Amino acid sequence: MGGMQSVATALTRLGDLAATPPVSRLALAFEAAGHELALVGGPVRDAFLGRTLHDLDFTTDATPEQILEIVTPISEAQWDIGRAFGTIGAKVAGETVEITTYRADSYDGVTRKPEVVFGLSLEDDLLRRDFTVNAMALRLPGLTLVDPANGIGDLMAGVLRTPISPEISFGDDPLRMMRAARFTAQLGFTLDLDTAIAMDAMASSIRNISAERVCEELCKLLLSDSPHGGLELLVDSGLLDIVLPEIPALRLEVDEHHHHKDVYQHTLTVLDQAIGYEKSRESFPGGPDLIVRLAALFHDIGKPATRKLEPGGIVSFYHHDVVGAKLAKKRLRALRFDNDTIAAVSRLIELHLRFFGYTEGAWTDSAVRRYVRDAGDQLERLHILTRADVTTRNRRKADRLGFAYDDLEQRIRELAEQEEMAAVRPDLDGEQIMAILGVKPGREVGEAYRFLLEQRLDDGPLGVEEATRRLQAWWAGHGQ
Repeated sequence: MGGMQSVATALTRLGDLAATPPVSRLALAFEAAGHELALVGGPVRDAFLGRTLHDLDFTTDATPEQILEIVTPISEAQWDIGRAFGTIGAKVAGETVEITTYRADSYDGVTRKPEVVFGLSLEDDLLRRDFTVNAMALRLPGLTLVDPANGIGDLMAGVLRTPISPEISFGDDPLRMMRAARFTAQLGFTLDLDTAIAMDAMASSIRNISAERVCEELCKLLLSDSPHGGLELLVDSGLLDIVLPEIPALRLEVDEHHHHKDVYQHTLTVLDQAIGYEKSRESFPGGPDLIVRLAALFHDIGKPATRKLEPGGIVSFYHHDVVGAKLAKKRLRALRFDNDTIAAVSRLIELHLRFFGYTEGAWTDSAVRRYVRDAGDQLERLHILTRADVTTRNRRKADRLGFAYDDLEQRIRELAEQEEMAAVRPDLDGEQIMAILGVKPGREVGEAYRFLLEQRLDDGPLGVEEATRRLQAWWAGHGQ
């Protein structure tokens, strides 16, 4: 982000954008057809914030049919997948654009879908948008800034508020409450007091929103640069009690005789640190990683169910890794995440404590191989999660754990170089096993394969001759 710009600088940036082929071509075509056109929302806001301008969204008084008529001659492709909501997409001068008819729709609070009503003016359309900072437009081709709800003032003050009464705005679309959390996180803004009060009072209406839309908004928040503050806002407002109750449940009560660290704040710190490792580790492909962030957020959700107060003021959470993995699967399914994401996140949670055994005693090469095998294609993410899970303020303890993990990663690299550990397989394949033992495909072949895999993990590559000898000895004692 480039920092807040003056109005003059922002207008210059918007003027430069308006002069680009996609925008100027559209502006002239709509003007020639006798229709209004305005650049709206994100690009206008971002011009003031010094951010990169992308996502070309326009609004117009033309109907979807008229929009198609105007854009077809000047675009390489058109699509009307959003026609029911008044939106037409097109590719103009190589850029993807979306043009939407002025809207005045609202949600009925029952069917979870908006009743689409087309509006009559740009100002009315802007006032029905989610927040004042997104409710500004640039009329084209004349370059007139339209700001009916003082979005510029709120941008300058770093405040997020709704253009109309928050009760009406959130009543129209309760998902805007979650969006408020995302924008405060993304922009580093403070939520307006009236808007925050309305969120607290109306949190239960998020139940009217489909799981798919909630999931999409949650992902956008988690993938922002710093989701911490947005998550706290969702917890404080009561919204996460409904859509992700496992997270507010981490605020465990602590009695005066038993002490343990605040699991909720620990979780947010782990998420912050995981994001830091995402950015700093050369071996990680980079970019915001949803699986890493979900695993960090969910890694301790098994703790409330496994919490036990032990003698001497100790609090234990035995097997919270296994319980947490199951709870994460259940919640992610309910939020309609895809199967691959669910499998990856639950696997990371299941494995996130495995490393701590490494600090208690030297691992054999075989234990290191198993760590790699069990992590599979999630190994790099497991490195990030495990390192991020160290939040102790005790510098010596943190350093000891950090050095131990450095050592583990070094051993993994050395073993990988020696034996291409990433693709650990037995020294004999299924065909060879069947030929040596003289058996047909069946249960015995699978057992023999697993036996040889264990041998491989324990002792490294054996070679065909030694593997054959061990297989025959195993088979002889197997009671064939």
